[in-house]
Amino acid sequence: MLGSIGTTMILLACALPTYNVWWPLFVVIFYILCPVPTMIAKRIQDGDDGVRPNNAMFATIGIVLSSFALPIVLARAGVIQWGAGILTLAGNAVAYTSLLAYHFGFESGDPSMW
Repeated sequence: MLGSIGTTMILLACALPTYNVWWPLFVVIFYILCPVPTMIAKRIQDGDDGVRPNNAMFATIGIVLSSFALPIVLARAGVIQWGAGILTLAGNAVAYTSLLAYHFGFESGDPSMW
């Protein structure tokens, strides 16, 4: 449900007649790229020094920050309006909250998290 709400907010930032610009939709690329470093690190079970999981977390955090920075940069450059940027930022927050809820709810091995 949260993922649908986040996606709806991003689509509204693109499709409302006031904004009518589809540039904020590029944050979806970051949603697709976000879990890739962590999945690669899970597949490579080296585990000797913990360098690979740290690198994967660094790359994931960089992707997440980029998805929040893109609408701000587009709004500052005048490509999109600030209202569309704020809607995109809110959609990002909701979408990443749903990803965290999924991770801690289903992927985490510790049932006491919830």
